[in-house]
Amino acid sequence: MDEDWLVFHPDPKSPSFCLPDGAVDAHCHVFGPSPQFPFAPERKYTPCNAGKQSLFKLRDHLGFSRNVIVQATCHGTDNRAMMDACRSSGDWARGVASVRGDVSREELVEMHHAGVRGVRFNFVRRLVDNTPRAEYFRIAQKVREFDWSIVVYFEVEDLVSLDPFLRQFTGIIVVDHIGRPNVANGIDHPDFQRFIRLMDENENIWAKVTCPERLTTRGFPYDDVVPFHKAVVERFADRVLWGTDWPHPNMKSHMPDDGALVDYIPRIATTADVQHQLLVANPMRLYWSE
Repeated sequence: MDEDWLVFHPDPKSPSFCLPDGAVDAHCHVFGPSPQFPFAPERKYTPCNAGKQSLFKLRDHLGFSRNVIVQATCHGTDNRAMMDACRSSGDWARGVASVRGDVSREELVEMHHAGVRGVRFNFVRRLVDNTPRAEYFRIAQKVREFDWSIVVYFEVEDLVSLDPFLRQFTGIIVVDHIGRPNVANGIDHPDFQRFIRLMDENENIWAKVTCPERLTTRGFPYDDVVPFHKAVVERFADRVLWGTDWPHPNMKSHMPDDGALVDYIPRIATTADVQHQLLVANPMRLYWSE
């Protein structure tokens, strides 16, 4: 792995917050393990191994029932590790794949049977090479048959150009990490308000209120991120998801304790009803509706 790679927390605390029955960790990853599942030659980083056994152990320790496993960029469009984890879960996991525009229907059928229910479009240039937007439209057209959602990952400065592009899609779009706002600017900043307006005007757009450890400028306990996540949850309670982001790829400042991340949840979803929407009803409706 990379010399500066931070390995996931070896002994996370038991959360004080008791998750509702059926809670879903709706954003997590698997890395390898290699050499069974090699990392992509074109990868921008080389992580530690973090396979399905470790993920499922964490799931049980934290009190989740299910996982949504998002394809990691270190695996490129080779979705075998993610699909293997989904198949091994006994229907307790779903997947979000990364594919190319030339993906075949047969490949999509295989993914669907494995548990894939979404595809990810990554616009973060430091993580992936640029993909023509026409290719994203080809992919979206192909996965429409399977009623998959589209996950988009971008950083705040990219939303100006992406806004009209995202509005062209009719299916459900889920934005990773609320578009990675610069929390130092405050919730009234035009960048964050542009994101709120995008969700206000497009009922098909959802958001993941995830990764306070990535967004913070002050560090744990992430007080500066709470107003951003809380604003999105309170305004769009039926269109939000939460996840650990385990094993926390490319973290440089610190490695979060996943138990402490679970204890962050009631700070942004303050009632039992909203917690149930965030952690159970919404992910089940999106990923296990059939």
